[in-house]
Amino acid sequence: MMKRLFFLLLLSLTALLLPACDLLPPPVESDGSLVPDAPQFPELPGERGEVVEVIDGDTIEVRIDGRTVPVRYIGIDTPERDEPCYDEAAAANAAYVAGRTVRLVRDTSDTDRYDRLLRYVYVDDLLINAELVAGGWAESRRYRPDDALYDFLEGLERTAVAEQRGCHPFGSFPP
Repeated sequence: MMKRLFFLLLLSLTALLLPACDLLPPPVESDGSLVPDAPQFPELPGERGEVVEVIDGDTIEVRIDGRTVPVRYIGIDTPERDEPCYDEAAAANAAYVAGRTVRLVRDTSDTDRYDRLLRYVYVDDLLINAELVAGGWAESRRYRPDDALYDFLEGLERTAVAEQRGCHPFGSFPP
């Protein structure tokens, strides 16, 4: 009788909470990639361009309408050239975007102080900023006012830290 009552209670709670599942970050595979059937961000307008160079883990150069522009990923930070895991983070970024067509989506600011475009970077429907954080190759960072996805990225980072993915075992990101 108790088992049946518990099962009915669990079933009722599931029915109540199921609509809230759309608000949760997508599930992540053990290798850090987003689960293929995970809900993706809706199609957002953005510039399209071809990645011509991967500078490091969070910066690329993209050819848009015949001109090449540097693009800094919004909401993430990766190890710098003289820090542990720099090569691995840059390689992870290159694996996602090198030679690919990307869609660049603006948050609030257009450029940073170095005149790099500030963008969320998509390959098809895959948000590369999120993939790098989920894989442990980048940490989430709030750079106001461009922080629309900060909470989402922060959730992915918590999972990457807990599972010691990517750069986290190297101590690349301070607590």
